Amino acid sequence: MNQKRNYQKEMEKVIDGFGGEKKTLLLHSCCAPCNSAVLEKLQEIFDLTVFFYNPNITEKAEYERRIGEQRRLVEYFNEKNPQFPIKLIEGNYEPAKFLQMSKGLEKAPEGGERCYGCYGLRLEESARVAKEQGFDYFTTSLTISPMKNAEKLNTLGEQMAEKYGVSFLPSDFKKKEGYKRSIELSGELDLYRQDYCGCGFSKAESILRKQQKEQENSLTEEKRIGSQM
Repeated sequence: MNQKRNYQKEMEKVIDGFGGEKKTLLLHSCCAPCNSAVLEKLQEIFDLTVFFYNPNITEKAEYERRIGEQRRLVEYFNEKNPQFPIKLIEGNYEPAKFLQMSKGLEKAPEGGERCYGCYGLRLEESARVAKEQGFDYFTTSLTISPMKNAEKLNTLGEQMAEKYGVSFLPSDFKKKEGYKRSIELSGELDLYRQDYCGCGFSKAESILRKQQKEQENSLTEEKRIGSQM
């Protein structure tokens, strides 16, 4: 039986192997809230560059809002720790690539094959840019979310690392209360925290969940009132 990998410990082992030397890291960011705790954790360890590339965000206004929050977050950390400056690369806005990848997967459940294809798009572009610009490592903040499959993300990251000839930093940023810290920082910094990943499929599911919740609450209230009559 294959033992489940602990990507958090693997990352710590890689970092320990640096012997205090600073390596360059291209950190793919899905959004500012998820990235907040990751930047806090890695800012002093790496020569850090955030890479915002998310073709899954299919509405232009939503994309602009999220990249704006990412700029604000990087500026915050740079003002807080100016001796450890973080750079930001804004990738191309390419929603057509996501829509092309999604063909035939329109009815796939959230967290399934369509999402894995989306991970692949973002990790492949991250690996390509990391190789092109000479970074020592690349990784993604996506693993901080309990809704994302860390094993799949790390597997895809390793595949792209092999394809492009650049090292992938394993991660599971939700561990050691990373996800909890991201929520705390989002509140402290008043970051825009969306309730869907960015694609139209996820947005539709989010709307449906809200409607179902409202219906459940309405029925509960009707029963409560009925029991008092």
